[in-house]
Amino acid sequence: MDHFIYIAASGARETMLAQAANTHNLANASTTGFRADLVTAESAYLSGAGQESRAYAGMKGRGVDFREGVINSTGRTLDLAINGQGWMSVEAPDGSEAFSRRGDFRINEFGQLLNGAGQAVLGNAGPVAIPPYTDVSVGADGTVSIVPLGEDPNTLVVVDRIKLVNPDTSLLSKNNAGLVQMTDGQEALPDASVKLVSGALESSNVNSVEAMVTMIELARQFETHVKMMKTAEQLDSSSAKLMTMS
Repeated sequence: MDHFIYIAASGARETMLAQAANTHNLANASTTGFRADLVTAESAYLSGAGQESRAYAGMKGRGVDFREGVINSTGRTLDLAINGQGWMSVEAPDGSEAFSRRGDFRINEFGQLLNGAGQAVLGNAGPVAIPPYTDVSVGADGTVSIVPLGEDPNTLVVVDRIKLVNPDTSLLSKNNAGLVQMTDGQEALPDASVKLVSGALESSNVNSVEAMVTMIELARQFETHVKMMKTAEQLDSSSAKLMTMS
């Protein structure tokens, strides 16, 4: 019985972890540029005499769904979407470089260019800082230009260039804060082939219907594991009664 309940419990634990990841994806179905989390599990047989028939479920790893979302036009100057593959570099809370597809930019009171999550957008030499302006625009190559405050409308000054990168997805992973970074902790090199679309935003790549179906399936799997544990308890109780009768 003890082996039976341990196997059922391990399956229930992994189902809960998968449900947590799926719920997180569903909660971000409307988050601009969000990339869904993937969870993989595997069954592993115990080694040793008499143990080969017992297989326990275990978490194999976590990954990221790098499929592109849908680009929707907004008409807003500081709304940017990446056309095809690539990432915009942003500053993580610890000061390291992270990557995002979220292009709902804004300029705060200090002139910093931030995305919708409040992360500073990185340029050629650190976070992009924008001086007082009357108009601002971002080119397809990430070049940030402004019309300086008080200057002629035809006076266009290049302030910085958003760092656009396109590292191999096999080198990328999500950290505990949900930010995509290089697995080895290194910074990515700028890639001139990455292009931006102005006045548009990329949607999350989470399929809400698919995520809801997965949620129901995982809930049923969890119920099955719980029923198995209850069955194990009943078997243990029946065994105890038999021992008492003997």
